Amino acid sequence: MKVNEIQTKVAAHKDDIIKFMREICAIPSMDSQIGPVGERIATEMRKLGFDEVRFDKMGNILGRIGNGKRVIVYDSHIDTVGVGDRSEWEWDPFEGKVEDGILYARGACDEKNSTPGMVYGLAFARDLGLLEGWTAWYFGNMEEWCDGIAPNTFVEVDPGIRPDFVVIGEPTKMNVYRGHKGRLEMKVTAKGKSAHAASNHLGDNAIYKLLPIIAGIRDLEPKLGDHPFLGHGKITVSDMKVQTPSINAVPDEAVIFIDRRMTFGESKEQVKQQVEDLIPAEFKDSVKVEELFYDDPSYTGFVFPVDKYFPAWAYEETHPLVEAGQKARVAIGLPDAPSGKWAFSTNGIYWAGKAGIAAIGFGPGDEETAHTVRDSVSLADMVKATEFYAVLPSLIA
Repeated sequence: MKVNEIQTKVAAHKDDIIKFMREICAIPSMDSQIGPVGERIATEMRKLGFDEVRFDKMGNILGRIGNGKRVIVYDSHIDTVGVGDRSEWEWDPFEGKVEDGILYARGACDEKNSTPGMVYGLAFARDLGLLEGWTAWYFGNMEEWCDGIAPNTFVEVDPGIRPDFVVIGEPTKMNVYRGHKGRLEMKVTAKGKSAHAASNHLGDNAIYKLLPIIAGIRDLEPKLGDHPFLGHGKITVSDMKVQTPSINAVPDEAVIFIDRRMTFGESKEQVKQQVEDLIPAEFKDSVKVEELFYDDPSYTGFVFPVDKYFPAWAYEETHPLVEAGQKARVAIGLPDAPSGKWAFSTNGIYWAGKAGIAAIGFGPGDEETAHTVRDSVSLADMVKATEFYAVLPSLIA
C-alpha cells in the first residue's frame, strides 16, 4: 500500500480538486438535467486519462479505468433538488461561498461532494499501480428521487455490467456506512360524488373518506417494526391532491401519498396491508390503496419502468467490504469510528437490496444539511476523501 505517495499526490492536486468541485456545483443539475454537469465531469476524466468516458443510454456519465476481472463502481448521483425560495438563500446557491473552510452551495453535500475525490482517487490509484486486476468505474448518475433506477440500468441495460463491489458517495461524515431502511411509496385514492357546495347533501365528499385513514397513519408508527441496527419503521402522509369542479363544490376524488420507511422484518405486502386495514368497512368499495410506479423518461428520453419499492439492506461489520472500508479510513489517518447507517435512502437499495451486490457508503458532508439552504461540505474533508477512494480497492480481500 502506498498511502504516503497517495497523500503526496492529493496534496499536490488539492487546488485542482477544489476547483473541480466548485465548478460542478456551479452548474445547475436539477430535475435530473445532468447533461451539462456530466460534460464537465467527462472533461476532467479525459484530462486524467480514463480509458473510457461516455454517457450511457439513460444519460448518466461513465468513466472507466482498467480491464481487470474484479469490478468496482464508485456511485455518485450528480443531480440535485431545486433551490426553492431564492430569498431564503444568503448567497447564490450555485456560485456558493466558502467560509471557514466550508463550501456552501446547492449539491455540495448531496451529492456532488464525492465526485472530485472519486474521479481523482481512481486516477491516482492507477498511477500508483493500485488498480492491478481491477476494472474501476466512476458512475455519475441521476434521479435521486427514484433511488436505484440508475444503477438498475447500469447492471441490466448499459453498460450491462454486474460489479463485485460498490462505494456510494452519499454524505457519511467521513465514516463507513453499511445500510439503511427501505421504503415503499403508496397512494390512497378515495372516490366520491360531486355536488354544488350549496347542496352538499347531494354529494359524497371524497376528502372525508380519507380522514380516518390519515388519523390512523398518524397513530400507526409506534406499532411498526424495529431493528437493533436499522431502527424503527416510519410512516408519513407526504402529499394530498383533490379533484373538484371548483372550490364551491364537493370533491369527487381525493388522494393521499404515503412514504413508508421499512426496517428488516417488514415485507412489502405487510406494510401495504397495514394501510388497507385503516380503511373503514363502509368505504372499502370506494377507497383503494396502490403502490406507486415510476416510468418518467430521463432527459435523453430513456424510460426504465420500476415500482417504487426500495428494500432495506445492511451488512455486518465483519463483511469484507466493510472491513476494507474501515482499514482504508485508518490507513489515511482518520480517527477510529464505528460503521454507521444513513437515515435516508440511497442507491444502495438497488445495489445491495435488490441485486445483492456488496456496497458501502463513504463521503464527506453531513446528511442533515442535504436539501437545505445550508447545503455544505468541508473542503478539507472533500479533498481527504480522495485518499480513501484511491486506497480502498487495494484493501479489499
